[in-house]
Amino acid sequence: MTKVIVVGAGQWGKNLVRTFYELGALAGVAEAHPELRNRLKTDYPEVPLYEDYRSALTAEAQAFVIATPAHTHAAIARKALLAGKDIFVEKPLTLSADEAEELVLLAEEKQRILMVGHLLLYQPAIRKMKEMVDQGRIGKLRSLHQERMKLGRVRAVENVLWSFGVHDLAVFLYLVGESPKDIQATGQRIVQPAIEDDVYVHLTFTDSVTAHLHTSWLWPQQRRCLTIIGTTGMLVYDEEVQTVTLHRKGIDAELSNVDEGSELVFKGEAKPLTLECKHFLECVDLRRRPLSDGTNGVEVVRILEKASDLLRGGLNT
Repeated sequence: MTKVIVVGAGQWGKNLVRTFYELGALAGVAEAHPELRNRLKTDYPEVPLYEDYRSALTAEAQAFVIATPAHTHAAIARKALLAGKDIFVEKPLTLSADEAEELVLLAEEKQRILMVGHLLLYQPAIRKMKEMVDQGRIGKLRSLHQERMKLGRVRAVENVLWSFGVHDLAVFLYLVGESPKDIQATGQRIVQPAIEDDVYVHLTFTDSVTAHLHTSWLWPQQRRCLTIIGTTGMLVYDEEVQTVTLHRKGIDAELSNVDEGSELVFKGEAKPLTLECKHFLECVDLRRRPLSDGTNGVEVVRILEKASDLLRGGLNT
């Protein structure tokens, strides 16, 4: 079985450490902070620890799993690829599309697997919605609407879109099956003068399909819901309770409301992180392109970059 070195065991990295350990694939952890290394030593006494990821590049592990701060992703991933490692990089892949494209090209040159941690793509509810859209269960796809809001942990560097919206943009690309031809974005800076707390992103695809994302960490209630509108029906994914509901609703040619009821088509308690980590290990073992590959990561970063440029140029304050 493939063995991995996890680089970074902080707030999210610790979950990757635990999951790969449970899967029997953890060969070591590279963590610069002494406090975290001490905790790892207690929790995983038999697992090798490294103060610096560079010293782990020669370890007998086929893959690196990178869960460090986003601004370090490009440099660490590049060194790992040059050392012949397959890599899993937490979202976002990098902070610029140019850097992300360089990693994709390097991975291809070195014939290495490059996977991005777009966790929602491994949520079975999202797979169910993709299946139903592709089967025409709601007619022709017209629009997608995602809300991801709560009173969140405000960041001092990245805005709420980079913090909350990365997974949702990856889901839009997956469900529609293409990159957008137009991107619009508006936002507000309320808590800090240079960081957006509330952002709307609007994407337009071919055939007039649209996708709309609202992210906010300054919201009184937690809301995590995806609604998909088709010509003959609608799908609603409630992330809080992990359900997908099919609504047989719409408006007919005479402009009359049509309501033929609703049906719960999915309810699940799957662990998407475990499914995601298993997928990476399988892709490495079978030399198979991941669902959330480097190209997917590049496209998401490209949308984030464009939206950020629009926010800087035409901000509503």
